[in-house]
Order: sequence, then C-alpha cells, then structure tokens
Amino acid sequence: MKFSLSWLKQYLDTDAGIEEIAATLNAIGLEVEGIEDPAEKLQGFRVARVLTAARHPDADKLQVLTVDTGDGDPLQVVCGAPNARAGLVGVLGLPGATVPANGLVLRKSAIRGVESNGMMCSTRELELGEDHDGIIELPEDAPVGTAFAQYHGADPVIDVAITPNRPDCMGVYGIARDLAAAGLGTLRPIEALEIDGSYPCPVEIRIEDAQGCPAFYGRVIRGVKNRPSPQWLQDRLKSAGQRPISALVDATNYVMLAYGRPAHAYDLAKLNGAVVARRAVEGESVEALNEKTYTLDAEMTVIADESGVHDIAGIMGGAHSGCGDETTDVLLEIAYFDPERIARTGRKLNLTSDARGRFERGIDPNFLDTGLAQLTGLIQTLCGGEASEVVRQGAAPATPKIVHFQPALVERLGGVIVSPAEQQRILGSLGFSVVATEENGVQDWAITVPGWRPDIDGAPDIVEEVVRIHGLDNVKSVPLPRADGVARATATPAQALERRTRRAAAARGLQEAVTWSFLPEAAALVFAEGPLWILANPISEDMKAMRPSLLPGLLMAARRNLDRGASSLRLFELGRRYLRGQGGASDERLALGLVLAGEKTPRGWKSGKAVPFDAYDAKAEVLALLAEAGAPVDKLQVMGEAGPQFHPGQSATLRLGPKNVLARFGMLHPSLARQFDVDGPVAMAEIFLDAIPGRKGAASFARTSYAPPALQAVTRDFAFLVPAALPSGDLVRVVQGADKANIVATRLFDDFRGQGVPEGQKSLALEVTLQPLEKSYKDEEIKAISDKVTAAAAKLGAVLRG
Repeated sequence: MKFSLSWLKQYLDTDAGIEEIAATLNAIGLEVEGIEDPAEKLQGFRVARVLTAARHPDADKLQVLTVDTGDGDPLQVVCGAPNARAGLVGVLGLPGATVPANGLVLRKSAIRGVESNGMMCSTRELELGEDHDGIIELPEDAPVGTAFAQYHGADPVIDVAITPNRPDCMGVYGIARDLAAAGLGTLRPIEALEIDGSYPCPVEIRIEDAQGCPAFYGRVIRGVKNRPSPQWLQDRLKSAGQRPISALVDATNYVMLAYGRPAHAYDLAKLNGAVVARRAVEGESVEALNEKTYTLDAEMTVIADESGVHDIAGIMGGAHSGCGDETTDVLLEIAYFDPERIARTGRKLNLTSDARGRFERGIDPNFLDTGLAQLTGLIQTLCGGEASEVVRQGAAPATPKIVHFQPALVERLGGVIVSPAEQQRILGSLGFSVVATEENGVQDWAITVPGWRPDIDGAPDIVEEVVRIHGLDNVKSVPLPRADGVARATATPAQALERRTRRAAAARGLQEAVTWSFLPEAAALVFAEGPLWILANPISEDMKAMRPSLLPGLLMAARRNLDRGASSLRLFELGRRYLRGQGGASDERLALGLVLAGEKTPRGWKSGKAVPFDAYDAKAEVLALLAEAGAPVDKLQVMGEAGPQFHPGQSATLRLGPKNVLARFGMLHPSLARQFDVDGPVAMAEIFLDAIPGRKGAASFARTSYAPPALQAVTRDFAFLVPAALPSGDLVRVVQGADKANIVATRLFDDFRGQGVPEGQKSLALEVTLQPLEKSYKDEEIKAISDKVTAAAAKLGAVLRG
C-alpha cells in the first residue's frame, strides 16, 4: 500500500522524518518496500521567469527565450511551446538535470544553430499531470530562482507491504494508529460528523441475501455538481497509485484508502426502483467498471434494481450506473459483505479489486455510520448538494470478541520482558480495551478486541501485538540448548533418501532443474495415469493441472534450453507427483525424472558425427541412481514397455517382482516430441523412489568400515546359446544366484549373432567373479560352482557352447 507523508501526518501528529517513520514501520512488522521522493526526480529544475521571447531565425515553431534563473545572468533557451512568452513564470530544467518522464539528461546544445541552455518543462515531462500542450505556468509571485521541488512541496511516498492478516492497515489511518502506539507521535481522532438528512431517502433499500450482505446503509445527495477533484485530493490518490477520475468517484476512493472502508456512489438517474442486495440469478451478467462483462451464478451477491445488476457486491461496480460529469443526484452505499462470499466470488470471476482485497480480509463492522458520514461530508465539501436521511437495513456482526490473557505470556511466548503497565498502554493505543483482575497473585485480563482487528483470535495474537509494538529488535536471539556430544541426525529416512539421490545425480554430471508443480492440462493428460487434479484457482490457465509425472516439466525445460542454443542437456528433477487416491484423496509420491537431449558426444575429427543419447544411456543412469538410493539392483527385472509416452520397442521398466515398478526408461515417442516441440531424439526416465523397499534395521545407511578380502578373486567366462528373445538380464540374474556364497559379480561382455550360431538363437558370454573366503579354491570346487552355473542357465533354455 502506498501513501504520501503529508497524508500520514493528517492523522499522526509527529515531527518524525521519512527515514525515522520507515525504520519504525519495519520495527513493528510493517515492511517498507520502498520510498519514492519526488524531490530527487526534480533536482536541477528551478522556478524561472521568461524575460524576452523572439522568433527563432531558422524555425517558425521555435522561440528563443531569455530566462531569469535568479543567479543574475539570464540564460538563453530554445523553446517550442505555444504559450511561451515574455513575463511567464515557469520551470526551467538546467543542464545536467534528468527529465522524469523519459530519462533524458539535459545538456547545453545548439538547436537549429542557436545555443540552448536547458529546457522549459510541461507538467507531463515532470510527471505532475497529463498536460503537454504547453509549458508550466506558475503564479507571477512565484519566487524566481527557488528549487522547483521546494516550491512545489514534493511529498515523499511510502510503499508498505501489508500482510493478509492486517486488514486494519489497508487504510492510512490504521498505519498511523500503529505508529502512534509505537511512540512516534499522537493519533488524531477521526472527526465526528453528524449530518442529519433534510428529507426522507427517496430510494427504497432492501436486503434479500442476509447471509451475503448482513448490513446495507445508504442515503441520497441531490443537487451535486461533479467536477475534477481539488489538487490536494488528486495528489493523495496519485501517491496511492490511483488515477483521479472525478470528485464523486475520487471521494469514494479516498475514504477507502484513508480508512480501509470501501463504498460506492450510484448515479440516481440511472437507477430504476428499489435497490436490493440479493443473490444473482444463474446466468445473469453485468458489465463492470473495467469494461468487461461477467456471467454470474446463484452463489454470488449483487446490488441490483428492477432493471438488473448494478454492482458485483463488494468487488466492483457496474459501468452503466457509475457517476459522470452529468450526474446531479447520487445514492451512496456503504455495506458489510460476508468475507468468504466475496473471496469465492472473486476467485470464480478471476476479478481482483481494491474493494475485494479489503472485504475478503475483513473490515470494521462498526464503521458503517462513521464511514457514511465521512463520505457524505467529503462529497458535500467537493460537490455541494443536500443529503437525505440515512436508511439502515440489517446489522453487521458487531458482537465484540473477548480474549482472556495473562501478561506473563509475553515473556514466556515472546522472549521479552514487558511490564504489565506497558502492555496495557500498548493494547490501549491499538484500540483494545483491557479489564484487569488478579487472583492469588496471578493477573488475568479480559481484552475486548476492536472491530478492525478480525485477525486476533487468542492469547498468542495478543502477545504478538505487544512484542511487535515493543519492538521486534528488542527480542534477543537466544540459542537453543544443545546436549553434549555429537548431535543426532534429524533427517527422516525419506529426507535422507532425497539428499543422497540428489547428490548422486549431481555427481554423475546431471543438472538439476526445478519446475512448477503445475502443468498445462494438455501436457498433464499425456502422462496421466487417471483423473487429474485440476486447480479451482490456478495462477494462470496454463498452470491449472497438478503434475502426474515430472517428465512433462522437464521436457518443457529441455525445449526452452534447446531453443536457446544448448547442444547437450542432462536434466533431472527430484520432487513429487500428484495422483488421485481411493475416494478422491490426494496421493503424493516421490519420484526422480530424467531427460537426456541433444548430443551425447559432440562431432569431432576423430569421432566424426555427433552421437545422440539412446535408451541405454537412460538405463545406465537409472541403475546407478537406484543403486545409490539403496535399491537391490541385482534383483531387478527388465520387463515390458514403459508406456505410450515412449517409443515402441525402445523402452522398458525395471521391476522388483512382476508388480513393483521401480523405474521406467526409454526414448520419447515421436508424436510427443512434436507435441512438446523438441527436436531430435530424447531419452528419458522416471524413478519411483517411493516404490524402493526400505532396508531392515534402524541403521540401514550407517557408515561402516571397509575390509577388503584377504584372498584374490577368481574370474571364469561362460558362453551360452540361448533363444534370441531371451533378455540378457534374465540370464545374468539367474547365474548370479546360482551360488550366492561364492559368486559376487556377473557381467555380460558379449552378445553375438551370426556365423556359427543357429537361427533363432544368440550367444551370450558372461564373466563370473568368484570370491574365496577362508582358502583358495581347488579345481573340484571351481568345477562344482561351474556345474551350478550351467544348471541354473539350463532352466532358461541356455546351452553351454562347445
């Protein structure tokens, strides 16, 4: 929220400067995001008087001015403004000054052969208005030679980040209240206005949706004259980022920004019959002030008359009943709307506004009469007019909330000692009322929460208020107690698995990507295993589906990098995919996605053409990462196709048993490559870390000392004829398990098909490593092991080659 320093000081009696105010705001939990000081932008601009004005010798539309800057020696300036003339007092930009509107640095220069020592400026060039038809004309008595920033009264603007739990600070008055509580001045009370109407309100006001609109107050002001707002009001609205429109509209915006109280003014001539707060009719539509048409449903509250909807209640008014230059009679509306209804309506319509931001956070239900009086008084001051009596329909939920509190909680929960008397002062200055009692030496307070603090729910919230006003900087940093010795591990097994796998992937040269958990619906559907989770309130239409797989996000990341000239990509991401469980419950599963795209090996004089990645590269990465994750890779089976997202015949799954799929890998299907706009072959894989079985024992991943075997290992080669369709991994796994006590490793080193191998068969050669434990093998022991290997292979139809 933005506001000017002078606006703040209208409510806060203080001599503090802008820097002290900003420091105090930060200290009490209202973060200052920035300070804009117009005086800095206006440095180098000075009040100056035009002494003479003569036609430029070489340009009909230019004049050569002699300008008095107050330094004694007049300056020559070339100017093209039609209103430039002798005697005019304006604003001169001297050489070295920067024009705020376009960043132009002024220099002494020659224009059509005539020297010019600066520029006479318009209001648009100094960002003081939209007028660009001529240069600024100041009063004749304006002090020549004075810095224009000093003459104009440049007013610093403070930008404060308001958290959602502080609706009271969505108005300048609420921020002034906090600063006064922190001791930075005195809060000025809101001027009490009692404007009695001189005639009955001519408009019937009704409530037909008491749940969505519990209270609706209104009155008519007739005989107003709408005109541009005075400069002071325009300046304050501009400081808050609002565009001045007209006095009637600006008055409602001013009350909202000053007190956090949205209101609305209708042109009475554009209304037809009674004005009613009701539910919208299903399919009813309204054109809002932003010139967009919205289709409503029966769960939305609207303000309507007999002709139709005029206002999306609490969010935005309608275009056809707004106030214009011809407006003479207005109906003022100040109402209380249900915050949850406002929030749901805004999300459904994807419509945000300043009013919605305040209503859905919670406004003061006790400020209806005061707010209507302030708005009435301001409109009458700006536009004149005669006010009617006030119509009050319904009542806001104004039952005060009482919190029971013990002052000792401040030290126990907040870690700072604040005396009970100081606590009462702080709470009183924030608008809380305290009734203190004491029994057996223990103080017990009954604290009544003001209506503008709907965020206060219990005693811890009271502690927060006391501590932040006392000063968050006064809370000392105290280290937590730590037991002697080595601290125990705090990471859960799942967290340890994530860290270990992530580090292993990075160590293998893979680059980590962090993509959104949301996807375009079309991209998510391609990898969906069932119904998707679709967000009701997505951050954008292209990010509405929760990802069922990590691969779509990685493919889109790969495309972006390839489009920007990357020649080789090895991307991985470790995160969660989101599935629908039984009964529609959320099912989040940990996975690692992997995409290999571009060149595996670049072209060279020795290697020739560049070599792309293939499915075996993805498989190698998967097996290595599964081993690091603790999966029993020696027991894994390569089975079947990985899914329709992969190239037929170029993919597979790694399973522990027929049903437990630990990973899938392969080449991207060509049709999906076109859909994701990725050129060239792409290898990808997905590891389902949640499917890896846990190890037995609490210290499953504890570090242990390594003792190498005392005896040297022995290797033996075996060549088998097997059916051509038999996966080599099946043979490796069977041989590995033929003698678990002696066989420690089995590796395929040859796959031959050709001369000497019967049709329909292939020759697979395995290297089997034997590890003696207590003594070296004898020939008969090695033969016994070889017989076990041959017998195990025979179960798969393998025959030892002669």
